[in-house]
Amino acid sequence: MSSFNHTGVSHVAFYLLGIPGREDLHVWISIPFFISYVSALLGNGLLIVLILIKSSLHEPMYLFLCMLAAVDMVFATTTEPKALAIFWCKSREISLNGCIAQLYFQHSSFISESGVLLVMAFDRYVAICYPLRYSMILTHSLIGKIGVAVFLRAHCTIFPMIFLLKRLTFCRNNVLPHTFCEHIGLAKFACDDIRVNVWYGFFVLTSTVILDIILIFVSYGLILRAVFHIPSQEARHKTLNTCVSHVCVIILFYGPGIFSVLTQRFGRHIPLHVHILLANVSMLAPPMLNPIIYGVKTKQIRDQVVYMLFKKQK
Repeated sequence: MSSFNHTGVSHVAFYLLGIPGREDLHVWISIPFFISYVSALLGNGLLIVLILIKSSLHEPMYLFLCMLAAVDMVFATTTEPKALAIFWCKSREISLNGCIAQLYFQHSSFISESGVLLVMAFDRYVAICYPLRYSMILTHSLIGKIGVAVFLRAHCTIFPMIFLLKRLTFCRNNVLPHTFCEHIGLAKFACDDIRVNVWYGFFVLTSTVILDIILIFVSYGLILRAVFHIPSQEARHKTLNTCVSHVCVIILFYGPGIFSVLTQRFGRHIPLHVHILLANVSMLAPPMLNPIIYGVKTKQIRDQVVYMLFKKQK
């Protein structure tokens, strides 16, 4: 594993260290990673199959949940197979094109998930504030168009990063102290001016994820205002209960990510391996736990899962 420092020579391959300083524990660290990844694939795969085959679940809320499950599977798969290859087989090498492809799908799936969470907040807003017009507003045609718009937004905003990275000359180090590639983390190894990359990354973050968070807060502000106008306390509780799963998923998705960013920005005394573990937790926790949250909190899904399992046992 050699590092080259010749000016003008651009690396075509990089090396991912995994968890720096904890190489002796890689096999043990891989166990929770593997269990989480397999759980994410099985849980989200079951959700998708269940929603697609059960006509009773062909409602807007569950169709958006199906989108979320599909994005979660892609989100986890962008990083975890390579991380496990590093832990198990010491397969650290990744080509520049492979690195760019990994970060492209990682960032685009992150923005897609943020977009799906936003439209799920819109779904709850329409269901609570306009219950009589719910099925007329959120038609299957509109849901399909929303899904296409969410994924187009994600891929169109991340696509320019390919060219912003390909224009750079990577002549410093080619050893990345991480388990996966990400935009600025890779750009920092370039010998060129990366201010365009930094500012474009900031633009993408503010115009997608931060904007989504603001609109989600606005949606729930309007929901709470409508709920508090309901005279019956029991009806208020029942209405709010329909949002519990979505709120838990929002906290689970944005919470670890925000915490990871804050620790990187202000926690300079925190060891590097802790930062990397936090980054991996923020990537794995939502895909693994989202199906569990909806399975436990949503009666229709819970009943269908129980029915499917017990029916097969008979």
